[in-house]
Amino acid sequence: MRILLATALMTLLPFGAAAQSMSDDEIKALALEAIRENPQIIMEAIALIEEQRSAAQAAAQAEILLRQRAFLENDPNAPSVGNPDAETVIVEFFDYNCPYCKRAAGDVKALLAADKDVRVVYREWPILGEGSVLASRAALAARNQGKYEEMHWGLMEMRGRAEEASILALARSIGLDVDQLREDMQSDAVNSHIAASDQLAQNLGFTGTPAFVIGDALVPGAIPLAELQQYIAEARSVE
Repeated sequence: MRILLATALMTLLPFGAAAQSMSDDEIKALALEAIRENPQIIMEAIALIEEQRSAAQAAAQAEILLRQRAFLENDPNAPSVGNPDAETVIVEFFDYNCPYCKRAAGDVKALLAADKDVRVVYREWPILGEGSVLASRAALAARNQGKYEEMHWGLMEMRGRAEEASILALARSIGLDVDQLREDMQSDAVNSHIAASDQLAQNLGFTGTPAFVIGDALVPGAIPLAELQQYIAEARSVE
């Protein structure tokens, strides 16, 4: 950080070409004098550092997204809802015990009802404890009995925290064979999906749920339907 700050200060201070003929001690003395006369320059240097870091992070994330887009949008081990032939694909990372994910779920459902050219790819990313892990495992395992969507929406609409008892009660209520579900929850496919979600989220710089990939945009946090639609419109404008 000290080296970065010094570099930023050198960029901001008005030394000009004369600095090339000055010794390090002379430059330091001049820099201290300039800082005493204008302390605000320290804040400007820190802001410049943050701007450079943000630009570098954005460039790195864009490169990762470019490399992994095909997998994000077409991973055969990731469930999806909506139009399977849609031109527009949204990828959502979520946790069933995340209140913001539950809020976003209603907007995603409304989006799917209003826009028939959207497919949503779900990345189960259980980061809020053991109940979250069990919920994701149960939802993914429900695919083997053709009831992923029912399990997904049931978990999203569940009141209170998803824990083993409430998860299995939901499974029974939608007609799942719970013994088969328990077995499938430990399958390689389930393990692989959750591990891949965690790695993808880290690579893309996501730190919490929900998080969306919409076109070239990485969108952390719950956003209302209107903003989802705006991101979609922007993604379509560059296709």
